[in-house]
Amino acid sequence: MRVLSGIQPSGKLHIGNFFGAMRQHLQLQAENEGFYFIADYHALTTSPKPEMIRENTFGVAMDYLALGLDPEKTVFWRQSDVPEVTELAWILSCVTPMGLLQRCTSYKDKVDQGLSPVHGLFAYPVLQAADILIYDSNLVPVGQDQKQHIEVTRDIAIKFNNTYGETFVLPDEHILKSVAVVPGIDGRKMSKSYDNTIEIFEPENKVKKKIMRIKTDSTPVEDPKDSETCNAFALLKLVAPADELADWERQYREGGTGYGTVKKRVVELLHEYFRPYRQKREELENNRDYVEQVLCQGAHKARDVAAVTMKRVRDAIGLGDIRNA
Repeated sequence: MRVLSGIQPSGKLHIGNFFGAMRQHLQLQAENEGFYFIADYHALTTSPKPEMIRENTFGVAMDYLALGLDPEKTVFWRQSDVPEVTELAWILSCVTPMGLLQRCTSYKDKVDQGLSPVHGLFAYPVLQAADILIYDSNLVPVGQDQKQHIEVTRDIAIKFNNTYGETFVLPDEHILKSVAVVPGIDGRKMSKSYDNTIEIFEPENKVKKKIMRIKTDSTPVEDPKDSETCNAFALLKLVAPADELADWERQYREGGTGYGTVKKRVVELLHEYFRPYRQKREELENNRDYVEQVLCQGAHKARDVAAVTMKRVRDAIGLGDIRNA
């Protein structure tokens, strides 16, 4: 099965990205044909500075490679290195009903968050559909709240197929199992927009300071505590072995353990978990030519697939070479 996923280079990746979905994306490459891209075209909807989009894009590439993306198994590239996707986006926009886009909740949500109501933001689902359809993707891993994205892509593909004949493979969503909602240091969901993140590869001393600032309640040390509502415990669940986690749950029920003790253990476990990846990330930082090589090779492979699809599309709509009609 061909699995496709993209990530916007909107900033440095944090542990919420990793434990929320990224880890499962990387696991999928073991038994599937992975097509993973860095969505720098999509990032333009937030009007980033040129130097930031370049830096963030390369940073995301190093992060993915450090965390286990295998370029021998997975095609990995920058979205903008495959310009065919924007050609397809325009063609798809010519069959996409306005009503379909107007019903998409993501546009309204992003405008409410302060983003400018530009056409790129409104037409985002069409470019997203092009990303998926141009590679004949079978599965697209998403959280339950992102299911609409795949439904819109299928609707656009069906409209095109009904108009011009069977051209596109209809993708299915792969709903990620038990996507962890990782709390930020203020207790809200970890998000760059809330400025409450713990970055995966920031210096360990900064990680420690942030974790020790995690918001908890004022329950006295000696009293029992509710592990289900504790932000520190939520992070502990991400990295603690099952037997150790069971012991912490007992300590919460019985009382006598302070939140500071729990936070210190979270620091230790997070450092242990990410230390091998951190070492790999440092190696990549010193070998940026290799990272660029991976992206370029991935783009060549992605373009080969995209070219086949675009030949099919152009022939279907009448833009193909008349000698081959």
